[in-house]
Amino acid sequence: MRHLLIGIAVTLLLLLNTLVLFGPLMIFALLKLVFQSEMRDRCSWAVMWIAETWAEINKLIFRLCIPTRWEISGHEGLRGDTSYLVISNHQSWVDIPALVQALNRRTPFFKFFLKKELIWVPFLGLAWWALDYPFMKRYTRAFLANNPELKGKDLEITKEACELFKRQPVTVVNYLEGTRFTPGKHAEQASPYRYLLKPKAGGVAFVLAAMGEQMDAVLDVTVAYPSEQIPGFWDLISGRVSRVIVDIQTHELDPALWQGDYENDPAFREYVQAWVNGLWIEKDARIAQLRSRPPKG
Repeated sequence: MRHLLIGIAVTLLLLLNTLVLFGPLMIFALLKLVFQSEMRDRCSWAVMWIAETWAEINKLIFRLCIPTRWEISGHEGLRGDTSYLVISNHQSWVDIPALVQALNRRTPFFKFFLKKELIWVPFLGLAWWALDYPFMKRYTRAFLANNPELKGKDLEITKEACELFKRQPVTVVNYLEGTRFTPGKHAEQASPYRYLLKPKAGGVAFVLAAMGEQMDAVLDVTVAYPSEQIPGFWDLISGRVSRVIVDIQTHELDPALWQGDYENDPAFREYVQAWVNGLWIEKDARIAQLRSRPPKG
């Protein structure tokens, strides 16, 4: 009963926080349609500030209402005026609050690349647009085979969507597994990793092709849950998650990772895939270490 009451209380507080700040966020978002150039960038900055404030209030709600300990390491030296590419494993919706705990107001507010069609999702599409999430358009190989004149057009469209980030720093998050980890998916893939699904290099190759020159570093984020069962979001907000471990490794970004054609150059594709697989081998070992680590202090 106690966990149910905690979950209801936290849900209501999170909802209240969202309702109070959504109005001001949308006002500045709509002003972006009116202004151009510098004033538009200032409106985008205001939207980001409101989003970061919303995230900070959520962190406060968690701190006051639930017993979860967020054990974060490697966040020292992160900066808000630098653009990062975040590469993370993905196990649960708890991963998102974990990223907020680790990165909010330590780095620029993080964003995800989204398929262009998602802008039409009711309510959420408008919010993603307001937050300047990059919407990408991808053509399949079969489509390009029938329409060769459009080759490279999808990347051009995505680069145009990212034009703002040449003037403002950004943190782009990429989940290389493409989906949340489950034992069933792990078995179906015959994944060679103990705690991870097979990574997909194509998505991060596309992000790097669109924005690589603007990125300053890679943040290799590993989220680990010491309990045997991966917790869900309700477990978190109802106070059933005792510890969440977030480890951040900062790496230099090799320019060679975006100076090639991933779709059509087999040697370059193999190079990017080898880089991704190397990260995943290290991450799998790191998760084993983090899960066995005793609680701090």
